[in-house]
This record gives sequence, structure tokens and C-alpha cells, in this order.
Amino acid sequence: MSRSVIVLPDDSAQPILDAIHRATQSIRVKMFVFSDPTLLQAIVTAHKRGVKVRVMLNPERRSGEKENAESRKALTEAGIEVIDSNPCFDLTHEKSMVLDDQWAFVESLNWQTENLTTTRDYAVVTSHRHEVAEVIECFEADWHRTPFTPGAHSHLIWCIGNGRQRLGQLIDGAKHSLWLQNERYQDPTIIEHLVRAHCRGVQIHIMARPPHKLKRDKLIEGVSGLRILQDLGIKIHKLRHIKLHAKLLFADDARAIIGSINLAPGSFDSRRELAIEVDDDHIVKRIHQTLRHDWENSKPLDLSDAGLLAELQEYDPNVAEDLAIETNHPAKHK
Repeated sequence: MSRSVIVLPDDSAQPILDAIHRATQSIRVKMFVFSDPTLLQAIVTAHKRGVKVRVMLNPERRSGEKENAESRKALTEAGIEVIDSNPCFDLTHEKSMVLDDQWAFVESLNWQTENLTTTRDYAVVTSHRHEVAEVIECFEADWHRTPFTPGAHSHLIWCIGNGRQRLGQLIDGAKHSLWLQNERYQDPTIIEHLVRAHCRGVQIHIMARPPHKLKRDKLIEGVSGLRILQDLGIKIHKLRHIKLHAKLLFADDARAIIGSINLAPGSFDSRRELAIEVDDDHIVKRIHQTLRHDWENSKPLDLSDAGLLAELQEYDPNVAEDLAIETNHPAKHK
């Protein structure tokens, strides 16, 4: 098969490890966070057997936290070429790997033990030549600090680039159903496209993380976006059995977009991100099964005034002001 899907944590890290072990010539890794010791050892072992390995790591989060420092040290000490990701972007959130110029991995997961064992995440593996070539072209451009422009005929989905447009096109093309799994619903344009889809009769199911899991400076946009959608009657759930980290859109049980893109302005406008659209029957079937399993193991997200106050008051003492919630409304005391 020219494409396949990995579902985490169900499939574990083994498919990624097996692929690394099979590499004979080259490995390119571009990763937001790389800290899992098993994957680190696999990359080091590949280098020791003569595979040309290059690794590009995001240097730090917006908060200044340098999560990749120890991994970079370990890889460098092993003799592997490691550099920071392209400084043209606020950060590089892309999670990708290319093996032997023949196989590309487009992932929602970081190479952290948590993402391999306890979060809902996905990866698409492709051997389509044009898709692999695009990932390589962008890697080389970011490695050498030269421009990369996907262009109108790009097969993959890039930020900065065609990301917002391609996700909007998938939403606009949906005829009967849309399923979304994402941490954040903050981008006004994407929310507008979802509103239009609902208004033309598309059944939308949204899975999101609870508000207290949002970064505090993103709380207003994140909660407001979800409340707009819920006010229209769109079902919004949170998972009960697993942590949500995926970034997935699934239209009409036929097409999916999987990758690193959060539905937030920063992801589209200032970060390096990568996603892929797939319609392969076996992938669509697996995603369909996973989404319905997750929906059955979820519950509605309480975005009412009372629900938000109860959830967020300890997390954000100013929540009532931030979200314009009236705490002394007469109706509250009836």
C-alpha cells in the first residue's frame, strides 16, 4: 500500500521503530518535541550502522521552555547532525520523518513517550513520490534557511502557506458529515466555515479538550469559538478514556486531513506546520472506526456559564470577566 495510517496509542511506537530500523541510507527528522528514549536510541543506532541522519528540532516553546535540549545533546554526542528549526517561524510545530527518500511520515504526535502511550494521535505514512518529494524539499529549505513555497498545486498542506485554504476547502466540500478532533478551535475563519457547513445541513461532531487544558492566554478565543458552535446545536464532546492531542478533520466518511495543525491563527499564520489529505479506503475505514469508538467514550462538554465557572474559577480567577459571564444575574438565584 502506498499509504497507511498509525493510530496512537493503539498501535504503539512499534511501526515508527520498525521503519527506522529498516532505513539503510538516510533519515530526516523534523520534530517539535523529541524526548522518547526508545526513539532516540533507534535514531542513534541507525546512525551507528551508517545511515545518514539529520535532525531538526524546535529550539523552544513560546514560553521559553527548551524541551529538546537534552535530546539534542545526546544526538550530537552520538555524532548526528542536529540543528534548530528555521528561525523564520515563531516555532516549528511540524512532526515529520523521511526514510531513504522513499517513505514520509506526517504526524500529529510529538516524539514524546506521552504521545506514544497515552494520547489520541495519528500518523500517515506515504510512499507517493510527489508527497515524499515535497517533505524533502521543505526539509532541505528549512535546513539551509532558504525559501519554500508550496504553490497552488501542492499535494500536501503547509503552514505558513495553503493550510487555512485547504482545511476550508475540505469543510466546504462536506455534504453530510464532518468529524473533528483538535485541541483548539480558535481560528475565526475556520469557525465561519463550520457555521456555514452546519447551516447547509452537514452533521458536525466535534471532540475538543476541556477549557482548563487551554493555555490561559488562549482561553477567551478557545472557549468563545466552541460556544458559538454549540449555540448553533453542534455537538461538542470531550474524551473520557484518553487525552486528545490529534489534529484531524474527517468529511463524509471519505476524506481526512491529518497532521500538526491546530485550528488557531498562530498555526496558520506564523508556524511551520504540515498535514496531509487522504482518501484511501483502508485508512478511511480505520479512522471511521476510531472516531466512533472515541465518540462512544466521550461526554458533552459543559460550556454553560455555570459549567465554565465551576471548571475555571481556580484556574483563572478572572474567568467571569474574561468570558463576560454574569455571576449575579437574577435568574441565577431563582
